[in-house]
Amino acid sequence: MANILMIDDHPVARLAIRMLLEKDQHTVVGEADDGLKALQMVRQLEPDMVIVDLDIPSLSGIEVIEKLRATGFKGGLLVLTSRDDEHYLSRCMSIGADGFVSKRNNLEELSDAVKAVMRGYGYFPLKRKNGDNIPHPEQETESLKSLSSRELQVLRYLAQGMKVIDIALRMHISNKTVSTYKTRVMTKLELESNLALIDFARRNHLD
Repeated sequence: MANILMIDDHPVARLAIRMLLEKDQHTVVGEADDGLKALQMVRQLEPDMVIVDLDIPSLSGIEVIEKLRATGFKGGLLVLTSRDDEHYLSRCMSIGADGFVSKRNNLEELSDAVKAVMRGYGYFPLKRKNGDNIPHPEQETESLKSLSSRELQVLRYLAQGMKVIDIALRMHISNKTVSTYKTRVMTKLELESNLALIDFARRNHLD
């Protein structure tokens, strides 16, 4: 059985995950509700596995995974998220995640994923089970791959209607840095207006 750290900013979600894990005889050694706190807790607790949501404050789940792998974390990294589009799955695979589970599916799938990862296997379902995938134009998919983790996070927040000052507070960076990321995003995606940016994000399920 595994010692597991949960990273999710929704208390109800953490409770449901904890109940499922403890039912399977795993031990939840800690819970974190933002990325910076999670990095500190991983260093302190040295869990066998980290279960991380992508949509968390300060550092996104993607950034947490990148930083943990960059600093030599050898434990399991399992993504549990409502962001189940192919580009998120591909990005998580490429930066060192061991598994990817969608919150849209029955949480019982989490049990299978934890077992697989603890046995040394990857767990990456390639298609959403509801069959409603809409193919992205190839050019847009490639453009998304060119964005850094921080640029992708800024794009998502902008698409949700957040102001630069609010994004800066949430990500613990300056307004100027957010504006710089926004400019880079619009250049890389070849977008000329905020409306075009929002349309792009919605087409690719980033809002």
